[in-house]
Amino acid sequence: MNNLILSSTSITGTNVTNQKGENLGEIKDLMIDTENGRVNYAVLSFGGFLGLGDKYFAIPFEAFSVNTTTEKFVLNVSKERLENAPGFDKDNWPKTNDHTYWNNLYTHYGVERRSTQTQRQTA
Repeated sequence: MNNLILSSTSITGTNVTNQKGENLGEIKDLMIDTENGRVNYAVLSFGGFLGLGDKYFAIPFEAFSVNTTTEKFVLNVSKERLENAPGFDKDNWPKTNDHTYWNNLYTHYGVERRSTQTQRQTA
């Protein structure tokens, strides 16, 4: 197996940079699809000071790459593009069944959605 496998606790709190090395925030949480066991999106916290005034962003997990040497997450967007992305506050998370929101989000980050078909086999 050549894939880097990381625990969710090692990802939560990880600083995210873009390809220019600019800090884009930190991963606050991972949202897992319980039907297929895949990470659907990461919640990125950006802005604010000492946790106050942070804006949260749902970032499709497909939009990240991982620097396997440093085990850091890289998001190929500028700070300006992130600032203009659809965000939310920590008390008002996106609805999982809002297909328009999710389609626009994937378009914004220029990534294709993985197949949503379940990979599980039932006994």
